[in-house]
Amino acid sequence: MAAAAPAMRAGLVLVAFLLLAASGAGARAEGALPRFAEAPEYRNGEGCPAAVAGAGVCDPGLVHIAMTLDAHYLRGSMAAIYSLLKHASCPESLFFHFLAADAAAPGVGELRSALAASFPSLRFEIYPFRADAVTGLISASVRAALEAPLNYARNYLADLLPKCVPRAIYLDSDVLAVDDVRRLWETRLPAAAVVAAPEYCHANFSRYFTDAFWSDPDLGARVFAGRRRAPCYFNTGVMVIDLRRWRSGNYRHRVEQWMELQKEKRIYELGSLPPFLLLFAGEVEAVDHRWNQHGLGGDNILGSCRPLHKGPVSLMHWSGKGKPWDRLDAGRPCPLDHTWKSYDLYIGDGDASQASAPSWASLSSSALPW
Repeated sequence: MAAAAPAMRAGLVLVAFLLLAASGAGARAEGALPRFAEAPEYRNGEGCPAAVAGAGVCDPGLVHIAMTLDAHYLRGSMAAIYSLLKHASCPESLFFHFLAADAAAPGVGELRSALAASFPSLRFEIYPFRADAVTGLISASVRAALEAPLNYARNYLADLLPKCVPRAIYLDSDVLAVDDVRRLWETRLPAAAVVAAPEYCHANFSRYFTDAFWSDPDLGARVFAGRRRAPCYFNTGVMVIDLRRWRSGNYRHRVEQWMELQKEKRIYELGSLPPFLLLFAGEVEAVDHRWNQHGLGGDNILGSCRPLHKGPVSLMHWSGKGKPWDRLDAGRPCPLDHTWKSYDLYIGDGDASQASAPSWASLSSSALPW
């Protein structure tokens, strides 16, 4: 037994080493980005603006799209990008501006490589966003995911994007375009407007703020007095923002002021949406509802299935708790999640043989539910 003890100890050490190595590999795999297929190539159609030599991101013919980018929602972002390119009449004219947390893992380099691998011709830039710029201003929300600092990055678009970019379409990561985004880009913004978005005046606007807000004589209805129209709810997941007017009006500071007041006295329950309502409700330039068929992710608690609203559809938005990729992976998809799946570039563990995205022919509009 004495002679066998060293061998037994050596065996135990080897087993422990192998277990440690395996757990380390598992940790690396867990922190790694998912794998995505390469999307089909895309080219401009006839009549698209010719690129201005040497202009780069300042080319006046570009359509600028801004989105956040992180590992958790990357699968949604990839599907959104693919859908925007597929339905664009001038896909080479789309320029994507991605905001990514500067201290997150995987980092900006890995995110850049993932985008370039799936979209080799994509014109894009990634801007590191410092979470500490907003962390101290964030208050508790009805859903923990709404408290993530990156949800507030849209407040800093005008600071992060080049000054030559006149406006940007801001899109959440859980959207799917089924129309040419240039039509949204060409939305007219009159001199009095900073933001354009679909409005929903049938919604109960008062419920987006607390009783304390409405009962305060310095807040409540007084905040919205003198606006161009009666205040209506709008969803900040799809907005056209005039960045020059945003800067000149110092709207980032105005958003932060409302967030600071929220820390002092609870005036709303949701995350980054209410400050936009406080600033722009009644002043938003209205966009056709077809550009934000939102709420497909259900409410913020249950995330149950919801159908499309009545009317035409140009952009589908899975706002709410339920995300299509999560419901598909769980084997409990909603009917509209299958439409989203048509644009999913994700390569799962059992899909190693998948080398490219679904053919464009398989994604014809006849496959959509409208």
